[in-house]
Amino acid sequence: MSAPRVYLDWNASAPLRPEARAAMLAALDLVGNPSSVHAEGRAARAAIERARRQVAALAGCAPEEVVFTSGATEAARIMLRGRRALAFADVEHDSVHAEAVACAAPARLGVEAGGRVRLEDAPEGAPATLQLANSETGVMQPAARRAPLLLCDATQAAGKTALDFAAMGARALMLSAHKIGGPKGVGALIVRAGAGVDFGPAGGGQELRRRPGTENVPGIAGFGAAAEAALRDLEAGVWARVERLRDMIEERLEKASPETIFPGRGSPRLPNTTCAVTPGWKGETQVMQLDLAGFAVSAGSACASGKTAPSRALAAMGLAPELARCALRVSLGPDTREDEALAFAEAWAELRRRRRSASAA
Repeated sequence: MSAPRVYLDWNASAPLRPEARAAMLAALDLVGNPSSVHAEGRAARAAIERARRQVAALAGCAPEEVVFTSGATEAARIMLRGRRALAFADVEHDSVHAEAVACAAPARLGVEAGGRVRLEDAPEGAPATLQLANSETGVMQPAARRAPLLLCDATQAAGKTALDFAAMGARALMLSAHKIGGPKGVGALIVRAGAGVDFGPAGGGQELRRRPGTENVPGIAGFGAAAEAALRDLEAGVWARVERLRDMIEERLEKASPETIFPGRGSPRLPNTTCAVTPGWKGETQVMQLDLAGFAVSAGSACASGKTAPSRALAAMGLAPELARCALRVSLGPDTREDEALAFAEAWAELRRRRRSASAA
């Protein structure tokens, strides 16, 4: 019998939590339209409002500040589309970066070698966007920084570190359900009360007249249940164990290959994320070899898979293009076991030994 596969790509998408699955199955039986006033409609509305409270608790905001969307990409588009000026860094996610570069007057922020974004480089009065945690390196930015901050991308940070939207000083924050064990295709834009955000064309008045269209009740219910479970995990300290596994993996990779570097290792990072750069060994090659060995990992952001260009985030941190192409991302989750982490490290080390032997032959 073949060995079971090991999933180590949680930053791309976390496995669906049992709580989210149960909530979605229950919501599928709610026949009413949440905008209807009869009992069936009120039951569907109650499921949405419960999820709104659950997501608000995770984000540290008021429930009425939560606007459900199809995902973080839509949330970014709502906040950034058509902006005349915006300050941003090249470590931002594609959904934010694409909107930022399309601005009439974009302003790029500097990035230090350790991954810290230099928000102080923003032109006076220019609104800025900031990714709280990078999906490739795990490098975290301080949540409360110099204003004006238009948008915080908390997609990777949510559930792994405490969020307090009320203390951030940002106008908006974006989340994605499937990064915390919820379903794909649903997310949220947290909008500060009174921010006056333009949500686009009016429709049927859903989401307090902020986002038209009948709500995705099962998806939203699953998102809420995942948010509640993620907050429970965070408060229980489960990520401390994950961080120990991450550090163990890095130590073993470094021992097997001293030339391998770990961008952002000396900076505050997500507890589950390792970015390993091994000169001369392309990340895509590593991903394919490890996939055949039974391990699911990534060469970088899932949204950039299949692209030949090196990572923008690593380039912004000062890595040369050829070196940036040699990046491997390993991201763990609360369910990752120690034996799985050890098996991965051993498999990677064996592949490294084989590559060295083939080069020496």
